Amino acid sequence: MNDLEPVDALDIELRVNGSAVRRRVPVRRLLSDLLRDDLSLTGTHVGCEHGVCGACTVLLDGQPIRSCLQLAVTADGCEVTTVEGITPADGSLSPLQAAFRDAHGLQCGFCTPGFLMTLVAADPAEHPTDGSIDALLSGNLCRCTGYQNIRTAVRRAWGRDDEGNASAGSDTPLGSGTSSGSGAS
Repeated sequence: MNDLEPVDALDIELRVNGSAVRRRVPVRRLLSDLLRDDLSLTGTHVGCEHGVCGACTVLLDGQPIRSCLQLAVTADGCEVTTVEGITPADGSLSPLQAAFRDAHGLQCGFCTPGFLMTLVAADPAEHPTDGSIDALLSGNLCRCTGYQNIRTAVRRAWGRDDEGNASAGSDTPLGSGTSSGSGAS
């Protein structure tokens, strides 16, 4: 084969939620489609398919990305974490998931995985105010909640009271208690 012949599919290797994955994928297959259709990780939602809504957010080597804009072949050799990968191995909720539940930070739940993945990658110290939390979450759209309960959930997960002040004795980092070792391969 010479360099000018088209390539229809490539073999890729990556880690998804801690498990090794090898697949032959069409070169134009989106990462979101690989995750949802090939690996049955349907927690990664596809909303706008233009990278605007944030519902498809996953972590690629620890950084939040829009999986509906990422070609699967570009994830070759990378670590991908989906919302399924932040759930502790015992099946309980992570502190962030529990805070969303307890603060009613979700309604229909379609946008929730994208919010969770954006927040898992964030450093709470870099977002000390409601304004900075809002800026962090500005790439995730919710059509149901009005964001107030989402903001409250973030504060609680980050050990802050409802005014944003550090809660006494709470220094639990956002992602603590999570395991990236669970999930389908």
